[in-house]
Amino acid sequence: MNQSPDLIATAVKMFIVLGVLLGGLIVALYLVKKVIGRRDGQSKGRLIRVLASTYIGVKKSISLVEIPGALLVLGITNDRISLLTKIDDAETMHQVTAAQNEPMRWSFSDHLQKISSRYKKEKE
Repeated sequence: MNQSPDLIATAVKMFIVLGVLLGGLIVALYLVKKVIGRRDGQSKGRLIRVLASTYIGVKKSISLVEIPGALLVLGITNDRISLLTKIDDAETMHQVTAAQNEPMRWSFSDHLQKISSRYKKEKE
């Protein structure tokens, strides 16, 4: 009455179940990515943008927020958001938005090139 288990049939069943689980995970990942992509696409046309944010302490930060016609400097803590100042001046707003659109001067690759050039000079 003792029959040895059929290893080939058991292995095939295991691989089928594994394939179904992996396929389900891939489909779920695709759907989540699609939902997140929709949210990103919707945020492009918004009127309110956070231009910069800097942490000044534990759960405390200062943010520069652009709204139509003004820039707001907000102090943000754990339980409160305070208006620090409102910038209405068109020239100042233009300078801030122009600085926001400029590429960063020092990228990671620039730092690597600078460090590697030092080592090259030392070898020569």
